[in-house]
Amino acid sequence: MDEPFWHIIANPAARGGAMQKDWPTIEQTLQKLGFSYNVQFTQRRGHAAELVENAILKGGRYILGIGGDGTNHELVNGIFSQQFAPPSELTYALLPYGTGNDWARQYGISHNIEERLKRLRTPETVWQDIGLARYAHNGEKATRYFVNVAGMAYDGFIGKKLMERPAKNKLEYLLYVAKYLWEYKLTKARVTFDGQALEDHFYTINVGLCRYSGGGMQIVPHAVPDDGMFALTLAKKISKLEVLIQTPRFYNGSLVNHPKIFTTQAKSISVTQVGNTPTLLEADGEFLGETPVEFDILERALRICL
Repeated sequence: MDEPFWHIIANPAARGGAMQKDWPTIEQTLQKLGFSYNVQFTQRRGHAAELVENAILKGGRYILGIGGDGTNHELVNGIFSQQFAPPSELTYALLPYGTGNDWARQYGISHNIEERLKRLRTPETVWQDIGLARYAHNGEKATRYFVNVAGMAYDGFIGKKLMERPAKNKLEYLLYVAKYLWEYKLTKARVTFDGQALEDHFYTINVGLCRYSGGGMQIVPHAVPDDGMFALTLAKKISKLEVLIQTPRFYNGSLVNHPKIFTTQAKSISVTQVGNTPTLLEADGEFLGETPVEFDILERALRICL
């Protein structure tokens, strides 16, 4: 096997700017371990997707992202939106450098610089399913790929709030989740999945490929990244006080045993609003838009270096 040449796309703002500060250490480790690489740094929101597309255009087939779940989301979208090479010909890796690092948690990927980069010298590769969301944004139809978990209802509401005022750390994120809970008004929606349908005032609708979101929460603990199915969790009408009481169960995966929680697996899912208020959508922590939303799955579509 030829020595891979890695196209590194790094977000200097990741983890509150720590990535930029630590870049000399990262580069020193890359050189010590004998990596062949080039590097580009993101400059704005959406830039990572542009950079990965350009890297693939120039013949890049090994992509290494350095950043958090937002950077990961952008890179995956760049991989699947570009037209220069089939995504199946690419190999993708992440050095997690975010606040939550939820996608990396699924695979046990270390955020220690040397440990992670040593692992990439003799990597194990696996294939993962990818989600495709079709939704409405400012009255127009839009599409976005996602690699981890898409959330609707309160998840979408929080995603929109955090886009306006990002959390600096996990503690601040949790404080925002509690604070904005009192502003949120449940909306009625209809969720259709593999020929079945449920209509209710949903507190949350989660569509997962992987288990973790929101900094370690397990709303879809039944998610399997390569089984060709979405894990679907629906939380029906729950009081805000009950939500706060149940918070520990969000993290240990036992929330799915609550009587107001419905879980299943499905290949395709759609969500439509009932009434005049749309249900909001986020994916991989990034706010996208609103209903109507359709989710489709691309089976074993991304090759990942563990």
